Amino acid sequence: MLGVITGFIDELRAAGVPVSMVEAIDGMRAVEAIEIGERVALRETLRATLIKNQRHERAFDTAFDVYFSTVPLPDSTPIEEGSRPDLPPPDRGDGSERAPFDIDALLDDLLQALARLDEEAMRRGARTAVDELAGMEPGRPVGGTYYLYRTLRRLDLADLEARLIEALMEDEDLSEFDQRLLREEIETRLERLRQEIEEEIRRRLVADRGRDAVARTLRRPLIEDIDLMHATTRDLQEMEAAIGPLTRKLAARLARRRRKRAGRLDFRRTMRKSLATGGVPAEPQFRHPRPHRPEVWLLCDISGSMATFSRFTLQFTHAMATHFSKLRSFAFVDTIDEVTDFFGAGVDFGSALQRVTTEAEVVWLDGHSDYGNSLETFNTTYGRQLTPRTTVIITGDARNNYRPPRDKVLGEIAEAARALVWLNPEPRAYWDTGDSAMSHYAAHCTSVHEVRTLRQLEQFIEELTLPGTRASQNA
Repeated sequence: MLGVITGFIDELRAAGVPVSMVEAIDGMRAVEAIEIGERVALRETLRATLIKNQRHERAFDTAFDVYFSTVPLPDSTPIEEGSRPDLPPPDRGDGSERAPFDIDALLDDLLQALARLDEEAMRRGARTAVDELAGMEPGRPVGGTYYLYRTLRRLDLADLEARLIEALMEDEDLSEFDQRLLREEIETRLERLRQEIEEEIRRRLVADRGRDAVARTLRRPLIEDIDLMHATTRDLQEMEAAIGPLTRKLAARLARRRRKRAGRLDFRRTMRKSLATGGVPAEPQFRHPRPHRPEVWLLCDISGSMATFSRFTLQFTHAMATHFSKLRSFAFVDTIDEVTDFFGAGVDFGSALQRVTTEAEVVWLDGHSDYGNSLETFNTTYGRQLTPRTTVIITGDARNNYRPPRDKVLGEIAEAARALVWLNPEPRAYWDTGDSAMSHYAAHCTSVHEVRTLRQLEQFIEELTLPGTRASQNA
């Protein structure tokens, strides 16, 4: 078991989950205090000692299912690694061939297990479904997703859900609210069945190919390491949940800096205080500082080539709007428009995004990116409202479709603002290639940052709030 746990920890590290030596030792010690055969207790013990961030739980669950797949479950026999996972055909006793599989009988058994919420019957049904429907072939280098798809397609969970709803509601006179609760409960039960099937497939893959090989097949990048330009809708939804804590962290760090900053020396109060020490100013007195709230202006490129990244930056804008009272946001393609009101208090992100895409006047000529015209329009319309307290953040790839960059306008914006920061979602190696005008704009920026992942966004927030940011140049 010691080797399995150390292999599990190595897999977490390979997947990008930070597990220190001290945390690994804590996990080993915690495991000694539980019954090693209790899989749920083992999972939660290792989770509590090894995982520090909710975003890493998916990687943890996948690795756990692989490395501890042979830990026995109730009403099951553990499968030894390296053994054949296939079950032999049932012996009919008359020397004839195996009887045809009756899928209707399996569906009836699963329906009864789901209706009674019988976990053991659900596991038996999941094992039977994998035996008969997955078509697993020993030694074949196929991931578990392929076998899971084959099994679920034959089971037809949509039909099973309809039958389950009919069975549970036929004798019940339920209100609309109770019906909705029951439907949610049915969805939860079906998801549990799906997880049982997936775990059974993983157990058999591990038994056939070994833990390390299966872990490499199932390994996925952490949500904070996914390239924003190629993120899926599901990835963006997970990122949306992670952006909120980042904006709270930014607001908290700025507030902490303001609280720690001391005001100017109050000479009169210091001398009055020194009378108690014989005229020696032993306790200098300071004026209470009057900090100004930080002003942040966000300029987001929402052109077609930036569609995925612009959705991410607008998510960031929406989250920041709840923590910064002096936040102004702008969207642009070949011209620019202010969209601050779209992200007001109490507005959900979906509604704000729809208003940006339908109401914002961001197309002036042909709908292709024109940073030069957008920046010039911004400076003409809003430039006089910039103050030495304003931090301007521009998000975009600086690809200008070979149009004049008009970067001198950006210099005027930088002169009027406290800081000018540029976030570019492309790798640095791609800057200044093709129609990219990044170097023209970078010359006028306080700092430029490659922000292709959520992890790099977190890095940017850390750097932005450090003292002396205005003097730093990360281009």
